[in-house]
Amino acid sequence: MPKALDYHAMLQEALVEARLGLAEGGIPIGAALFDAAGRLIGRGRNRRVQDGDPSMHAETNAFRNAGRRKSYRDTVMVTTLAPCWYCCGLIKQFKIGTVVLGESRTFQGGVSWLKRQGVKVVDLKDKECEELLARFIRANPEIWNEDIGE
Repeated sequence: MPKALDYHAMLQEALVEARLGLAEGGIPIGAALFDAAGRLIGRGRNRRVQDGDPSMHAETNAFRNAGRRKSYRDTVMVTTLAPCWYCCGLIKQFKIGTVVLGESRTFQGGVSWLKRQGVKVVDLKDKECEELLARFIRANPEIWNEDIGE
């Protein structure tokens, strides 16, 4: 039987990216893509502010940094925040099998839809992820509201 993946340890890779994004003046959301054995294959951060690119979400950045693969079915996308509809589309399009959330309290995104599509979703309800983003939102409500389309 294969060894169980340590989702909390995997989340640390996404948190590194979230912190880097914050240090760059961006939105502190990070993501990391792992293979079935739990090996890191790509990580990234939300770079919408830094790059002026509305499509550069953390999950998109991690996916691009992972490079081309024959299949993504056995991969695990770990993200500090529940993915938005755009990123849920990426997950569905490329058949990423598992999504691990740092938290979904701040933002639900398309999590319910992903579950209905057969994607395994694990919500770690991580307090550090919640607090990191909450501090950013309090300090930058205009950026957050623009980012989520309000």
